[in-house]
Amino acid sequence: MNVEFEKKLTIPMEVKKMFPLSDEMREIIEDRRAQIKQILSGEDKRLLLIIGPCSADNEDSVLDYISRLRDLQEKVKRKILIVPRVFTNKPRTTGDGYKGLLHQPDPSEKPDLFKGIIATRDIHMRVVRETGFATADEMLYPENYRYLDDILGYVTVGARSVENQQHRLVASGLEVPCGMKNPTGGDLSVMMNAIHAAQHKHSFLYRGWAVHSYGNPYAHAVLRGFTNSKGRSVPNYHYEDVMNVIELYQGSGLENPGVIIDTNHANSGKNPFEQPRIIREVMNYRKHNPDLTSFIKGFLVESYIEDGAQKIGEGVYGKSITDACLGWDKSKDMILELSEY
Repeated sequence: MNVEFEKKLTIPMEVKKMFPLSDEMREIIEDRRAQIKQILSGEDKRLLLIIGPCSADNEDSVLDYISRLRDLQEKVKRKILIVPRVFTNKPRTTGDGYKGLLHQPDPSEKPDLFKGIIATRDIHMRVVRETGFATADEMLYPENYRYLDDILGYVTVGARSVENQQHRLVASGLEVPCGMKNPTGGDLSVMMNAIHAAQHKHSFLYRGWAVHSYGNPYAHAVLRGFTNSKGRSVPNYHYEDVMNVIELYQGSGLENPGVIIDTNHANSGKNPFEQPRIIREVMNYRKHNPDLTSFIKGFLVESYIEDGAQKIGEGVYGKSITDACLGWDKSKDMILELSEY
């Protein structure tokens, strides 16, 4: 192979022994996972709001942001269940640029994957311990999921990964709800096939083991818009788009049919300030159609302390170094408005 093997990394079991969960943390995670599943199954009528920075690039500012969510959760708990978005892996379209906390615990220094593994577990543990939330992360690298499988409350499979067989098969073995995004090209059959694969049993190779999964009944659709043949962003959060997904679910035999709307990415043309408007539009048509009231389960939002984005090294506290985010004040207003529907 045309690669240099630097060193063998610590296995997940050893990392968990180094950084174990307390009984209290396990109870929090179990309770939050159960609540998320109840929303996706329809037992709980609240909305799921998965919200946070595009990438969790700074532990202190991410914890600061999530502590603000904790205070807000109490105010909206009757209508909304908040799940902090703590995405420690950042997919890159060309492969260039900052790839997330896992690769670079300090974005200004060179990659260090061992330190990155420790940093990702530490930040998720801190969120649980200090705020009482269970977190969401993207399963960008299926083989790394075991480092966090006892902590997370929710997982996404991204638009570039959703057609990959390893992602689909590992998703079938997750104990937490998994959102399968539509691919960047927009073909919804790819997303539906991924949900089908994730909800069924499989035998496959994982981390050097022959394993057998039992299927994940809480795998579901996430609409994030797509890019057309001319490279332009095309949204797919409108009424007709969601009705189309309902039709795709009908007759599929899939469990817990539902969709989460990703308000950024191609749905907003990566303009984070469009996110409140998108939520408003979805909620307005959702309440006028009983089918959509139960089918639209919630939203995925990119939000941080400061509006917009910055380059690595600029040093603005709580401002994204990847995709632009909606700042705290606007996000707070958006969440409070959502709770009034």
